Amino acid sequence: MVSPDIIAAIATPPGRGGIGVIRISGKNLVNLAEVILGKLPKPRYASLSQFLDAKGQIIDQGLVLYFPGPHSYTGEDVLELHGHGGPAVINLLLKSCLGAGARLAQPGEFTLRAYLNNKIDLIQAESVAAIIEASTHEAARCAVNSLQGHFSARIEALVSLLITMRMLIEATLDFPEDEIDNLKTLQIRERLDHIVTQLEQTLSAARQGNLLQEGIQIVLAGAPNVGKSSLLNQLVEEDAAIVTEVPGTTRDTIQRTITIGGMPVHIVDTAGLRETSDIVEQKGIERTLAAIKRANLVLRLLDSSEHRPVAPDPIQQYIPADKPRITVCNKIDLMNEDPKMEGEGHNSIIHLSAKTGAGIELLRQKILDMAGWQFNHAGEGIFMARQRHLEALTQAKAHLVNAHEYTDTEYQLELLAEELKLAQYALSAITGQFTADDLLGEIFSHFCIGK
Repeated sequence: MVSPDIIAAIATPPGRGGIGVIRISGKNLVNLAEVILGKLPKPRYASLSQFLDAKGQIIDQGLVLYFPGPHSYTGEDVLELHGHGGPAVINLLLKSCLGAGARLAQPGEFTLRAYLNNKIDLIQAESVAAIIEASTHEAARCAVNSLQGHFSARIEALVSLLITMRMLIEATLDFPEDEIDNLKTLQIRERLDHIVTQLEQTLSAARQGNLLQEGIQIVLAGAPNVGKSSLLNQLVEEDAAIVTEVPGTTRDTIQRTITIGGMPVHIVDTAGLRETSDIVEQKGIERTLAAIKRANLVLRLLDSSEHRPVAPDPIQQYIPADKPRITVCNKIDLMNEDPKMEGEGHNSIIHLSAKTGAGIELLRQKILDMAGWQFNHAGEGIFMARQRHLEALTQAKAHLVNAHEYTDTEYQLELLAEELKLAQYALSAITGQFTADDLLGEIFSHFCIGK
């Protein structure tokens, strides 16, 4: 339920800037506008105005925009005050707004009100945050696609197909004569297969969007002095880590974010893994093991000048068996070898030189392959997707797979109908048609205050 309070917040980032914006939203802003501006501005026109405090003294002057509800972002009356961007003056203006009857907005409350007032659905609301958080051009385009409703349209189309199927099944249950003949005539299996195909395509596009938005976390793991820091510097194309010939130089994790083929990649350089009595180095190794646990992919580094297939690998014990990995044999320059790639999946081995850069492109491409990333310059056909979207789509698919098993006999029609209903609910939760209040609180709590 939408709160009746008038809310206000600074919508521009903290610090000094040319412009500072305060956004105000509520059911009736006449009284507040008269206190702050002296009158209610003309709707949808940018006008120059003085900004006043409770005593009528001038705080600042700037542009005012007024959007009467329901034709506004939140669906309520909205005022935007565009003044100068100094911290002192913008906070003084906010204080005046609060004194005139507004309260400070909670994180994401403007967008939450837009959702609750049916201006946008939940996917579009989340895409607002995704646009702000986007770290690449492709991620921004993907988020804009979702804001414009492309992802929502795909979900709504799937829900519509499920509703039609449920209607046919329910009608068959109400008139049970010749049930199986009816099911064959209505092509229930064919309809179900079509929905599964459409859902799988949507899930694939959503996974790409999730990679584009979230990226992947990669950890460089290996014994001391195998070239982890050199590889980090080579991948990020800067001296992000100190490189020396002294084992144990890296004592703490170092993280950098790069873009490979349009996808954000978060790379973590870690302390070398070995038995040590050095307390500081032990702490670094503990953080290394924690980083490996959180990682989506581990680059397991070996020294090709020392490692042979028959030699035991002391690092293997630190990496969980089910953790995706790429084995990197570094220092091929010392062996006068050419870069190459061997094996597939967890057995992939790339021979390269972090010092000269030979083989780095092979590694970059393998990272993309392991992540399942398919580069799209325009971000077309993919949607901004968070983990909850992927989980809901996967859950819906599981229900549809179960439903397929219940199309064989007349005695399983009730179960078929139930699985279709559960699949519909899972999809509807994505757009917010069926969403628990605690989930809404979690989603909008991660927004910035002015949104």
